[in-house]
Amino acid sequence: MGQLKSLLVDLFADRPGRRQALAIGAVATGLSLSNANPASFAAENKKGFQDVIDRKDGYTFLYPFGWQEVAIQGQDKVFKDVIEPLESVSVNMVPTNKEDIRDLGSPQQVAEALIKKVLAPASQKTKLVEAAEHDVDGKAYYTFEFIAQAPNYIRHGLGTVSIGNGKFYTVTTGANERRWEKMKDRLHTIIDSFKIFNV
Repeated sequence: MGQLKSLLVDLFADRPGRRQALAIGAVATGLSLSNANPASFAAENKKGFQDVIDRKDGYTFLYPFGWQEVAIQGQDKVFKDVIEPLESVSVNMVPTNKEDIRDLGSPQQVAEALIKKVLAPASQKTKLVEAAEHDVDGKAYYTFEFIAQAPNYIRHGLGTVSIGNGKFYTVTTGANERRWEKMKDRLHTIIDSFKIFNV
């Protein structure tokens, strides 16, 4: 996961010469922003969750009580369960000039590219379960559910992507497949709570 940021840059940064590859691969997204008040997000806190409001990078989300923040190179924020290491959430950002999510592919195309090239090692078998677009305050986000199968475990994950503040944001969370039924509502709360705001 330490190379995640460089892989995101390779896939989603707006560089000369990459426009055709990005258009063909449909692997970048965009989002226009409003003047949201980050303090209003904290009021939406749910029981059993803590909030993160990153005023420097312009995003907010919830994560379950008991998860600890850990530093992982190349990732902006990571929180994980100390007992179940596959239960985690991470936020990553790369610079981009893109502005509209729909210009660069469907939710399915974007999610498949992320899962295969960034979120799971090439050695893992992956499957996109579903992908969708949803609006928050009139702005679009792509969300997706996926499964990544390693030799000794299966991770069931969720993600959301959007663009704002000149950055491509990727948020992923998940759990071991054996704990999916117990954790899925909490993981959906994490993904559904993610919002970006102008900074």
